[in-house]
Amino acid sequence: MMTIFQQLNDGWNAEPNSPEPSVRIKGHDLLLTFRMNPFQFPSFHQDDAGVLRFSRCRRYRLGPTNDEGWYRGQCRFSGVAPAWGEFYEIKGDLRLSLCPDDWVMIRANEPGHRHFLFYLRDETFECDSADWHLNIIKSASSERRP
Repeated sequence: MMTIFQQLNDGWNAEPNSPEPSVRIKGHDLLLTFRMNPFQFPSFHQDDAGVLRFSRCRRYRLGPTNDEGWYRGQCRFSGVAPAWGEFYEIKGDLRLSLCPDDWVMIRANEPGHRHFLFYLRDETFECDSADWHLNIIKSASSERRP
């Protein structure tokens, strides 16, 4: 079975140098907060934040591999994923036998979950959830720009 990557971030991405990701559980959802990329996307200010809400999240991991490891072939998707630093939905072979064993379980397995992967500068975020939604939090300095 092949691994299929669908890139989900169109017109946005995480800050490439220090995205400062953090995870918070809210009910049955997981919120991944990170700094937006104002270098590639000028509509964002350096202090704008993105919040990815993963509904009915079953499990997640935020940890190895970083960008250097990915380029050195130390990631289970090195050479298979289209590019580092993107947000994907993955279907098919998830190569879970090659995955670090640092998953955090939130709820029992149930049908209808999808697998999401977001490559950040110093770590990788993955989760199994029903769906996702991006919310942008504009910084106060962003609101004052002309």
